[in-house]
Amino acid sequence: MRAIEAEGLRKVFGRVVALDGVSFTVEEGEVFGLLGPNGAGKTTTISILTTLIRPTSGSARVWGYDVRTETSKVRSVIGLVPQDLTVDDELTGLENLRLMAALYHVPKDVAERRIEEVLELVDLKEAAGRRVETYSGGMRKRLELAAALVHRPKVLFLDEPTLGLDVQTRAHIWDYIRRLVREEQLTVLMTTHYMDEADANCDRIAVIDRGRIMAIGTPRELKVKHGSDVIELEVQGDGFDLQNLVKGVEGVTDVRVSGNRISVRVVRGEEVLPELMRRMISSGLSVSRIEMRRPTLDEVFIALTGRSIREEQGSWEEVFRQSMNVRRVRA
Repeated sequence: MRAIEAEGLRKVFGRVVALDGVSFTVEEGEVFGLLGPNGAGKTTTISILTTLIRPTSGSARVWGYDVRTETSKVRSVIGLVPQDLTVDDELTGLENLRLMAALYHVPKDVAERRIEEVLELVDLKEAAGRRVETYSGGMRKRLELAAALVHRPKVLFLDEPTLGLDVQTRAHIWDYIRRLVREEQLTVLMTTHYMDEADANCDRIAVIDRGRIMAIGTPRELKVKHGSDVIELEVQGDGFDLQNLVKGVEGVTDVRVSGNRISVRVVRGEEVLPELMRRMISSGLSVSRIEMRRPTLDEVFIALTGRSIREEQGSWEEVFRQSMNVRRVRA
């Protein structure tokens, strides 16, 4: 079944168009990534899908429930790990999880069993009796994940779940998530600034920029369609115009020469490389080094948006997110 369906989502804050006709679907058991620079609309999309804000127009359903008219049912089947920590520092880890289970009306006997399961899952059983203020940043993030899972959601929303964590902790958290996807068919919608994380863990990715979806596909599909292989050659020989030597080879999109080194951007590098070698050798050049690199999601992102994912800071969306946190504190 389709776990998430978004159709023409539009959200306007005053004069700012945060979302401008966003449409996508996520299948049950899929890990779906939403990638975009700050202010692209990622957090706004998640806020709509988790019923925190209402769209200006358009529609969305989560696990078949309408986010406008069936908010309670949507909330009953989702878990959310936001960018900012929401666990209570003055409570113990165990108390935080019991509070979350109570908020979701999980029967007490069932809750205790599930709490034990999630504490073991995120490796916090020994620390469960300690106040959260004594936890490290990685431990708090793992407790946040446990709190989102204690009621066994069908759909888990992860908004920058590993931002600021060390590589080892990031890897552990993704081990937990992959296990849940594999064993319980959990559906995940995530945002991240870590392209390697998205590449390794997402079944499909949507690139969003300025409130619009720029492209959707598997990591491989996006890299093939929007990225380029790079072939680097180091040659020995004098009196040759390397630029002209490569010009005209089918599949070559860009050529850069520096001394006796040539860098060639190509489509389907494995098909172009033999022709490049043939031209070099037939011209009397000796090739001393060859290296071919596949495109990365970073390159795809820049090709689609014209900028790096980390370039824009202090966006209006960041201000919106912070204002939501202030409202929660005041509440």
